[in-house]
Amino acid sequence: MKRLDKAWRDFQETHAGLSEAQLMMPGVTGKWSVRDILAHVTTWEEEALKHLPLVLKGGRSPRYSLTYGGIDAFNALKTEQKTNLSLAQVLQEMHDVHRRLIAYIESVPLSQFQKETRFRHRLRLDTYSHYPIHAKAIWKWREKQGFGVRKLF
Repeated sequence: MKRLDKAWRDFQETHAGLSEAQLMMPGVTGKWSVRDILAHVTTWEEEALKHLPLVLKGGRSPRYSLTYGGIDAFNALKTEQKTNLSLAQVLQEMHDVHRRLIAYIESVPLSQFQKETRFRHRLRLDTYSHYPIHAKAIWKWREKQGFGVRKLF
């Protein structure tokens, strides 16, 4: 929980103080804006909420290569599905999903976190090792745009 919380707080700092127009500017990562990245991170937290209970019961997560044609295809599909959400909707969804994820994680037996488990592995991939990838990209973009840099990686 400490790793997740720190990575989440660091990720949240990346867009603090940006205007709505800045949050919507494309080009942070490829064509994605900060808003798109926030929606993307939320998508993966939604995936965690969907699949962690299955993993906890001994099941397997879907293979994105078989179901969607790969992670990139999955990301493109989900980005397209969220393209019409307003910035306010993306922000609200991000906070709501994150709160639900934390509540769920707090209900999971401690044994799932004391050593490397399939549960912990999936959680790490969808959350605290995922957030820094996008945080770094946003900070680099902010620096390039002159929007202020508070944290360098």
